[in-house]
Amino acid sequence: MEGIDEEEFLSLRLAVDTDFSRDRKRKRKRKEAPNHSDTSCDEGKIFALLQMREQMLKMDHKRKDGTHADGRGLHLIHLLLISATSVNENNICTAVENLCELYQNVCLTGDSVQRVAAYFADGLVAKLLTRNSPFYDMILKIPTPDEEFLAFTQLYKVSPFYQFAHFTANQAILEAFEKEQNSNNRALHVIDFDICYGFQWPSLMQSLSENATNTNRVLLKITGFGRSLEELQETESRLVSFAKGFRNLVFEFHGLLRSSELVKPKRKKNETVAVNLVFHLNSLNSSSKMSETLQYVYSLCPSVVVLVEQEGSRDTHKFLPRFMESLHYFAAIFDSLDDCLPLDSAERLSIEKNNLGKEIKCVINHDSDNDCCPRFEKMETWRSRMESYGFLCIKQSSKAVMQAKLLLKIRSHCSPVKFEGENDAGFRVSERDEGKAISLGWQERFLITASSWCCNV
Repeated sequence: MEGIDEEEFLSLRLAVDTDFSRDRKRKRKRKEAPNHSDTSCDEGKIFALLQMREQMLKMDHKRKDGTHADGRGLHLIHLLLISATSVNENNICTAVENLCELYQNVCLTGDSVQRVAAYFADGLVAKLLTRNSPFYDMILKIPTPDEEFLAFTQLYKVSPFYQFAHFTANQAILEAFEKEQNSNNRALHVIDFDICYGFQWPSLMQSLSENATNTNRVLLKITGFGRSLEELQETESRLVSFAKGFRNLVFEFHGLLRSSELVKPKRKKNETVAVNLVFHLNSLNSSSKMSETLQYVYSLCPSVVVLVEQEGSRDTHKFLPRFMESLHYFAAIFDSLDDCLPLDSAERLSIEKNNLGKEIKCVINHDSDNDCCPRFEKMETWRSRMESYGFLCIKQSSKAVMQAKLLLKIRSHCSPVKFEGENDAGFRVSERDEGKAISLGWQERFLITASSWCCNV
């Protein structure tokens, strides 16, 4: 978040705690005062809050220029933290008052702080409402599949976020395949636990084709888990069509629903098996599901397991820590988008509304039955978890690191890519854990981390 560092964030948090300490003292002094109808007061204020939100949605960003220049960015974050604490303490009136002020000072076409604050404010408003309220569904309106696909496609094109994940994972898979090429009958079987439209695999097809001939073809089979039959069918059609462009590549696709029972797929003799866990484990909403998945992966005895996860430390059982961590994370993502797209870009609005905004609201309104809320954890936590299930971490190759840096150099727009040890703003690549992991970061914040694993047998 431009202009707001960790120390300032901590200072704001302490200020919020002080505000609420004073507020509790005032409540004790008013304890003997007549008790008016808080319910009707709250209902009236919430309706006024929703009207304020409607005005915000129609606001032009030009009316809100200069947020950072006059210190309003810090004030918006302060209002968010007070609102979140109020919601957590069920202090509805205080929450509504601060959210009203927020909506007067944020805009979906403003700077990065205004935009991210607007979506977090929406999430807090939804948390104030009951699920039976018609306004609840209005605020948490789920984008259509077409809108989601478009937003994902746009984000994939303009930001290095997903491309870093996919290219780094593909390099590890390719290296495992090449290591066994004298014994694997030129066959590679990738088991992808979240096929996610299949965007990851065209680049792998191209890399495999470069080392194949018409008389010595490569067989690539992808077993992919998807969220719906429609997604699987569209993904298969897209990948089959792309694979036809390579005469020296034989391609097979087998789609399975994510809700399907985990059964061992059919395997060809000596084929190289690679398991792709890109943004999958963090989407599992229970420890038992994660345990079941990792035990299943280990039972496959794959040559390589690629793990890519968003970096964070969310405690999914406590609201305020989850809110704070999520605010830090998404503030960095929104800030990075300013490097990729102009403020008045329709693409940026689509990405933030139908992809990032959806996830923000989901995080704030997370419950145990909600599997769309990712559980961001630190690299060290993922490492300990993988090791506890019998996996060994593989050191990243110099080629993988060079490829990641080259990708960022190509994909960075206004701000040049930075490498470890450089302190300027922008996207950065960092080697971590003694070269066993690679992270993509924005300024000082790690966004995603990639690592490769094999079975300890």
